[in-house]
Amino acid sequence: MVTAADATVPSNFLEAEGLYKAYSGRPVLQNFGLRIRAGECYVLVGPNGAGKSTCIRGIQGITPLDGGEIRIAGRPLQSLPHGGRHILGVVPQEDNLDPDFSVAENLWVYGRYFSLPRSSIRQRTAELLEFMLLSDYAQKPIGALSGGMKRRLTIARALIHEPRLILLDEPSTGLDPQARHLIWQKLRELKRQGVTLLLTTHYMDEAERLADRVGIIDHGRILDEAPPAELIARHIPPMVLELRRLDGGRPDPEDWYRGRVAAGERVGDTLLLYGEDLGAVQRHYAQRDDLRLLLRTANLEDVFLRLTGRDLREGDRG
Repeated sequence: MVTAADATVPSNFLEAEGLYKAYSGRPVLQNFGLRIRAGECYVLVGPNGAGKSTCIRGIQGITPLDGGEIRIAGRPLQSLPHGGRHILGVVPQEDNLDPDFSVAENLWVYGRYFSLPRSSIRQRTAELLEFMLLSDYAQKPIGALSGGMKRRLTIARALIHEPRLILLDEPSTGLDPQARHLIWQKLRELKRQGVTLLLTTHYMDEAERLADRVGIIDHGRILDEAPPAELIARHIPPMVLELRRLDGGRPDPEDWYRGRVAAGERVGDTLLLYGEDLGAVQRHYAQRDDLRLLLRTANLEDVFLRLTGRDLREGDRG
């Protein structure tokens, strides 16, 4: 039964509506909209310059937007005390830890920034260093940490004031697999604690593992959004067969595959075939010793490339 009090609680914790931002007349966000439920992990993926980081910076309030509105817990961002900074935790693309302070001191300074009592900072620092497996490094200088440890400390710092929403801009870029998996584990633990997560990434496997919903953004607009499995089923047949000729030539110059699969796509020296059941097709090509074959299930990267294209995007802002 829904009470009158329940009816006042917004169904979405974070809402962005009609966001617009242009640099030198070039739109980076165009009528951009986003709705994220409390306790949800929403992952935003897109090519370079698609608008991901601009979206994150706009929600932070550090990039002034040219139009639109952002609401947190039903309230416009600008109406919240201190621009909502006590609700938000931010993990930027680049670690910006203070090299002049120790690991624990980096958390202490950030706690003072939020005017937390000293006793609370001491308690939170101990809790967060343990949570991020950094307790043994509390008094170490930042220079003594590996890249993965610095990233975990940056996440710990974003949690010092117990925010309800965490913004993470490419949280695992450049990390080795062990560090990435540990960070994924910690982000899942935060979600189980009820923290709302919005993160951007270039790693489609990261999005598939973490996201309740994925939004694919390009040219400042959301092209589609859904749970990862739903996005894949919506856009790509379930199986993919990759054909690559060992000498770099065209794998199937006679186009034998046509009419036998749902779709085919040539990408450089590779032929991608899509279908429900590619067993017979695989057996046909397996008779040739000049081909390398890979039969796999469709994934989010297939969807991403289908919707945004395969052209390189280098050096774009956004």
